[in-house]
Amino acid sequence: MKMLPIFLLMLAAGTSAAETTTFKLWPSGAPDPAGYESKPEEEIKREKDDGIRRVTNVSEPTLTFYPSSASDGTTVLVCPGGGYSILALEHEGTAVCEFLNLQGYNAALLKYRVPRRDPANPSREPLQDAQRAMSLLRLRAGELGIKPDRIGILGFSAGGHLAVMTALHANERTYKQDAALDAPDATPNFCIPVYPAYLVGKDDTFTLLPEVKVTPKSPPMCLIHAHDDKGVTSASASALLYLEYKKLGLPCELHIYTQGGHGFGMKPKDMPVEDWPFRVVEWMQAMGW
Repeated sequence: MKMLPIFLLMLAAGTSAAETTTFKLWPSGAPDPAGYESKPEEEIKREKDDGIRRVTNVSEPTLTFYPSSASDGTTVLVCPGGGYSILALEHEGTAVCEFLNLQGYNAALLKYRVPRRDPANPSREPLQDAQRAMSLLRLRAGELGIKPDRIGILGFSAGGHLAVMTALHANERTYKQDAALDAPDATPNFCIPVYPAYLVGKDDTFTLLPEVKVTPKSPPMCLIHAHDDKGVTSASASALLYLEYKKLGLPCELHIYTQGGHGFGMKPKDMPVEDWPFRVVEWMQAMGW
């Protein structure tokens, strides 16, 4: 059972995938801060290849839709991680979309702006991109053959933080909205943070930051983490977030694996944490998606 996710990825690679469609999120240009100078997008190569594809200098964010022929209309917006500096586009992006397709779910890969525009508020521009991406999926639901009330968000590390911020602050826009591009409500119908970062501070990993505020309207959540994750990505963040949901009696599920560290994504680990995608699918099915 441990190797089943890897087997499915191999199966996905060996079958003809459905044709994807890519949309620009900001046809007239992304609302970057005044004076920000973008650099050409590039892939970062390391002297010792670790199998991770890293892309940076993203100034034209996009949404790539991966349709599943077996879908009932449920769609998952996928947000790769990378510390708001790069995007790990494969093991936390395309591989996740392919896996979801195999399980009968549509997927949409969010390529959000990196690196950080403002070190003091690194998620500001990525959150704009996520809000616009959720809006685009809702507004084009008929065109894409998806259900606007069955759109969730899944993210890893910084992308996990982005998923949480989108779930909790979806309609707090910091850009000028366009009725043709922005749905009135960009709140995801469910949220799946995988080892989310930046929910706690460096000096106190047992207290959620003030902006991580759960309300009675917060969407159902399924949290994935490893106990041996550390620092601002500590598993305590997921546990604390779960408790906030518990206090309000909101639907939430929490999986903390003893081992796995940080950044495991869809990489083979030969340990129980490798099966996390199936726990997510089981949760989605139990919730009726």
